[in-house]
Amino acid sequence: MDTVFVPSGTSRANLKGYTLIMPVVSVGNVGQLTIDLIISTLGLPRVGYIHSDCLLPVVGNNPYTTTSENSAEMCISSEVYASADQKLAVLQIRSPIVQGKHRSFRQQLFSWFKESEFSRIVVLSSSHAHHRVDRQLVGTPLRYLATPSLQTIVGDKFQTLKWKELERVAAFPGISEVEQEIYIPGGGITKSLYNDSCTEGIPLAVLLIFCSEGDNIPDAFSLLNFLNEWIQLIEKTSDQHTVTRAQWKIPSSWRLLFGSGIPPALF
Repeated sequence: MDTVFVPSGTSRANLKGYTLIMPVVSVGNVGQLTIDLIISTLGLPRVGYIHSDCLLPVVGNNPYTTTSENSAEMCISSEVYASADQKLAVLQIRSPIVQGKHRSFRQQLFSWFKESEFSRIVVLSSSHAHHRVDRQLVGTPLRYLATPSLQTIVGDKFQTLKWKELERVAAFPGISEVEQEIYIPGGGITKSLYNDSCTEGIPLAVLLIFCSEGDNIPDAFSLLNFLNEWIQLIEKTSDQHTVTRAQWKIPSSWRLLFGSGIPPALF
């Protein structure tokens, strides 16, 4: 399979040993909003993009513009940003997968994962809150999944953080409660990415939040702080338990997240 990563400049970015953080297109677009905050806060430069016929084409202005000079830059449906200092790569996906091409897109991603030799991959996702089972209704709406390959790397880190693993649910409720399966309604390709990573021996973690469609900015901050407990993107001050919202930089493109407002002329 031909490579799907195309570097921005003439030199090819060496991402070996990097941590990759990426979203899955899912309910509320929480993963993508979280990635926006990471790129904007850390000021990550773009190092390339994913060339794929599996994503709907999108083009627009630079969503992370900070000056009049870089406001004219363009963005497309999937781009890769990276920091050599932090050994961090971030993939942003801005459009849904073409119907019938979910499997092809996963294959392209895995080809890139293996070629790049990432040390670990973190998938940010979300799931419909109204599909939760009884035991998921209490406590935090945040959950994680980790492949066996990643578990050997992190050890008991998630237990130390007191994170809750995503509960398995009955595959055939009311008929057989013995067979349990992973259930992520509204999660797009999250489940298949995780299952394929288990099979392929990829060190991958899924971090997700139960939510509903609407203003999902608070969900993005919750998921980002959840991630930051494990992978210290920015440090919390000594007198804080968590990173405050003010420490994350909101991208300029969020000003129009819900449109430009109601025209006063209507009234």
